[in-house]
Amino acid sequence: MSTQYIGALDAGTTSTRFIIFDHEAHIVAQAQRDHAQIFPRQGWVEHDPMEIWANACLVMQQALAHAQLPPAALAAIGITNQRETTVIWDRHTGQPVYNAIVWQDLRTEALCADWTAQGLAPDLARITGLPISPYFAASKIRWILDHMEDGVRKATRGDLCFGTVDTWLLWQLTPDHRHVTDVTNASRTLFMDLERREWHGGLLDTLEIPGEILPAILPSSHAEGYGTTDPQGPLGQAVPVTAVLGDQQAATVGQTCFQPGEAKNTYGTGCFLLLNTGPDIIQSQNGLISTVAYQFGSSPAVYALEGSIAMGGATVQWLRDEMGLIADAAETEALAASVVDSGGCYFVPAFSGLFAPHWRADARGVIAGLTRFVTRAHLVRAALEAICYQSREVLDAMQEDSGVPLDVLHVDGGATANRFLMQLQADILGTPVAKPVIAETTSLGAAYAAGLATGFWSSPEELRAKLQIAERWTPHSTPAERRAGLAQWHKAVQRSLNWAD
Repeated sequence: MSTQYIGALDAGTTSTRFIIFDHEAHIVAQAQRDHAQIFPRQGWVEHDPMEIWANACLVMQQALAHAQLPPAALAAIGITNQRETTVIWDRHTGQPVYNAIVWQDLRTEALCADWTAQGLAPDLARITGLPISPYFAASKIRWILDHMEDGVRKATRGDLCFGTVDTWLLWQLTPDHRHVTDVTNASRTLFMDLERREWHGGLLDTLEIPGEILPAILPSSHAEGYGTTDPQGPLGQAVPVTAVLGDQQAATVGQTCFQPGEAKNTYGTGCFLLLNTGPDIIQSQNGLISTVAYQFGSSPAVYALEGSIAMGGATVQWLRDEMGLIADAAETEALAASVVDSGGCYFVPAFSGLFAPHWRADARGVIAGLTRFVTRAHLVRAALEAICYQSREVLDAMQEDSGVPLDVLHVDGGATANRFLMQLQADILGTPVAKPVIAETTSLGAAYAAGLATGFWSSPEELRAKLQIAERWTPHSTPAERRAGLAQWHKAVQRSLNWAD
């Protein structure tokens, strides 16, 4: 029998990539392509769904070409995606009725405020594990339907499909246009019953979302339900699609955080900490959300506490693209290390409000503590510290909710290439930080889930044995230094609140 591989299609916030893994979880080949970030108005963020689909076709073909492999060499494909980003398309033509509204988008603040004023928040949190926020898909769906001609009537008569990016790609990839999603993505809509893992009819009625547009919900790893790629499509071959996971849950699987109490932080456009809580749904008392971590086949679902941070690596992009303080993100390491501290300067990058644990859509970015002593290097260091302090706030909330102290924080994502940032994170947390050899853990997690469904890998235990740590950072700071820095950070956060009406 010829050698087989697993492919992972990773449709992220800024780019789409396809990575091919062998049985030892080594990367055989990969291809990546960026897509446009569309900002029609202040606070609005959109993507072109057709561009994402075109890029997905291209990167799959390119990666196979780079590896000199035929599509038949792929035993299966897993998909992972930016979560909450909302697409609605015409069921008959396959054409989007509007651009994808991205998870960062704030246009539905007024609608969310109205739902809160109606007293819906307690029931929504109890049933779905989520707070009312523009972050989640429900208000984005309502906005599109409310702003397209005859949108609600077309939805109720079955002419429209809703999906997060995973569902959109599956619909396009499969010859029978599978309209499905997985439990992790469904748990980010604001209308999935977290315990039953099914759409909640009462919430759909309350939020006025037509059930006719919704996909079916499947486990994250499923041998048959996701179908195969279209032989007439970009691969020219019927390749099984056997897994779907939201990107942060995929990274959790890629980091093999399979035991309750294990946590990972992904440093991408935003930062996303997930803490495995096993079969238990923990209702946070500290501003976190409850979500599905993963579900493999017929095994019980595994849940997580999550803290979502909107501005992680995007903070560094802002320094580069909008402010011109750096020419390249890699400069931040040496610049930040050139000063002993941030010179009393604190940067709160609340450009689209604050997510966990604050959930304040009225917050806006501030730089506090400026004096003439503060230089470009101090500002850059303050930006890196902001990433770490936001993560510290979330981790503190997780430990308060779970009662479990964290032994080590597993990290991944592009920003982990900055060794100074990782040491800073360990110092601000007071907890060791560990980075795996394979940094592409989001794609790896999608591949793992796909491989488990087909028997390419036998069990989570086999996957866990493959985890190798490339580097580990231990804290150098004292408890007193950590307390003082965190107190100043909290003062700066208070100054970011109540800016937007």
